[in-house]
Amino acid sequence: MTDDGSARVPAGGGTGRDADQKGRDGAGALTHLDERGRARMVDVGGKPETVREAVARCRVLMAPATRERLLAGGLPKGDALAVARVAGILAAKKTPELIPLCHPLVLSSVEVGFSAPDGPGDVGAGPDTGPAGPPAAASPHGTGAASATVEVEARVALTGRTGAEMEALTACAVAALTLYDMVKAVDRGVVIDSLRLVRKSGGKSGTWQRPGERPPGEGPA
Repeated sequence: MTDDGSARVPAGGGTGRDADQKGRDGAGALTHLDERGRARMVDVGGKPETVREAVARCRVLMAPATRERLLAGGLPKGDALAVARVAGILAAKKTPELIPLCHPLVLSSVEVGFSAPDGPGDVGAGPDTGPAGPPAAASPHGTGAASATVEVEARVALTGRTGAEMEALTACAVAALTLYDMVKAVDRGVVIDSLRLVRKSGGKSGTWQRPGERPPGEGPA
């Protein structure tokens, strides 16, 4: 730490401008820190606008009986999937208010869908992610207990100077949290896990696909 309390930049770290260039070149610099180690919003004004898309997924594990009620619309709070979908879309638009250094973006589209990769396929007109993805998690209801999965997928697209990864991840997380809120009256043991970016495209770095993940589907109907 320096005398004024700011974080000291490691030797060889270079100036903030150098760090920006390294970050843009994919060298792993933390571009949200200035030359004195203080948080700042990255200046993207000089970057060209390109079409960008990001896809994120996570899993919601619950008791099989809970998922049956979820699919049948038999929960005390009503249609959980519809509410969670709208919550995820709203969350994508609110991301800069939740994540301090995110840029406010003009989003072209936000899609949130649900699937049951270990069960009856499509859930509420969402993309089926299939068998690929993270390994199976432990049951939220104890060793040996059965569990059922609902996978959430969020896809965000825009034309701009910075990507939509955080918007997709936030949409996915809030949709999953909303599902928990909708089912907790009948199942408080629900677990949310494996929140991850699946794919991003656009910008200088181009397209990135997480290894082992099935490519995103055609999206919710």
